[in-house]
Amino acid sequence: MTTEKTKIPFVKLGKLAPRHDVRTLQFANYIDPETLPPIPAQYDWSDKITKWGMMKNDTIGDCTCAAAGHLIMEWTADNGKLITPTDTQIVQAYSAVTGYNPKTGANDNGAVETDVLNYWRKTGIANHKITAYAGLEPGNHNHVQETVYLFGGCYIGLALPISAQSQTIWSVPPGGATGIGAPGSWGGHAVPVVAYNNSGLTVITWGALKKMTWGFWDAYCDESYAIISPDFLKKNKAPNGFDLAALQQDLKAIV
Repeated sequence: MTTEKTKIPFVKLGKLAPRHDVRTLQFANYIDPETLPPIPAQYDWSDKITKWGMMKNDTIGDCTCAAAGHLIMEWTADNGKLITPTDTQIVQAYSAVTGYNPKTGANDNGAVETDVLNYWRKTGIANHKITAYAGLEPGNHNHVQETVYLFGGCYIGLALPISAQSQTIWSVPPGGATGIGAPGSWGGHAVPVVAYNNSGLTVITWGALKKMTWGFWDAYCDESYAIISPDFLKKNKAPNGFDLAALQQDLKAIV
């Protein structure tokens, strides 16, 4: 009998189980695949940034807010003026959503992604608000590629397996998604997708670029969202084939 050794990194997770709300707008309702611009087979938004920063996710479970901070960085860098949210701003958002006390460490229990997204839309993170967000169809590769290319990234949640702790590229282990490869056996984690190609996707986690295979995405991604942000749309207009007006109208009905 053999066992696979794992290296437990000095990092934190922090994404709680998805809370699927029937009111969450669905990306599929606002796109017309026949009139969308051609989606390239690969794209990468990460090349304008050389240092992403941990945003305290090495010591507290604020990955849901750190992922938002990294998207703000990517969008503003694309506009030619990189804005890097401070650790204090990210922790303030995490505290507001969860009740985390940075002085005592109390209530460092992670957060639900949709709670963070609603806070980001209504209140803002690091003085940046988003217009809206929409859930992607689970396992839909086209959706995530369209979201990354057309809206400058994708906000996702992963049910990480223990096997991911020792992998340079996140992939499903040879034994499959069971045992140390079981979804969520390590814990939940929020990351932004900033690039994709035929082999897989690239995310920002713990201050660095991390690649994953499409098989890993299929096995462990348990929620994903398109984020419509004015930071991104300052330079990039909403594309043909995406009905932003209808999305904004529908959003008014659930606010």
